[in-house]
Amino acid sequence: MTPAQLTYERFDGEEAAGQLDAFLSAYEEVYKEPPYSEGPSDVAEFIQHYQVHVQRPGMRLIIARDGTEVVGFTYGFLLPADSPWWANVQDVDLPDDFTREDGSRTWVTLELAVRAGWRRLGVAKTLHTLLLEGLDVERATLTVRPEPEAAPAQTAYATWGYRKVGLSHPWQEAPFYTAMVLDLHRPAA
Repeated sequence: MTPAQLTYERFDGEEAAGQLDAFLSAYEEVYKEPPYSEGPSDVAEFIQHYQVHVQRPGMRLIIARDGTEVVGFTYGFLLPADSPWWANVQDVDLPDDFTREDGSRTWVTLELAVRAGWRRLGVAKTLHTLLLEGLDVERATLTVRPEPEAAPAQTAYATWGYRKVGLSHPWQEAPFYTAMVLDLHRPAA
């Protein structure tokens, strides 16, 4: 298997809504592995969230395929002006100018997953690059399980230019995540 044999497809907005069945089995497979060994806590909940996410401004989904088989996917959207994203970051005082959102400043990547047989082939990096391609945003953000649980993912994100900004706890029953930011464009002076 070489990365050149893989194909990547991009779906924007409502177009992404019809693709859930295409990548759902890959989602379930990845979330059965460590550090998510407990499996997806609620696939039905993920489906509900995804159906809300495809309505968000800027929604974009990238699917990687080997022939017709989905081997990975990623998706995200623009953080809305009223997003609670930064309020979930704990143990650090982020300045107001950092947490200010206007609906076009920050891109959030919510999922980036590659099935085991296709890892270490550059699939995740290509998915990430295609997801951010052409975006007119100042920065991108994501959360990842903390080290040592997700050391390979944290290392990859750091290599791609992300920096840690704090620990995020997005809802009461959620595990803690490391919140990371990638600076893309500097605002005009």
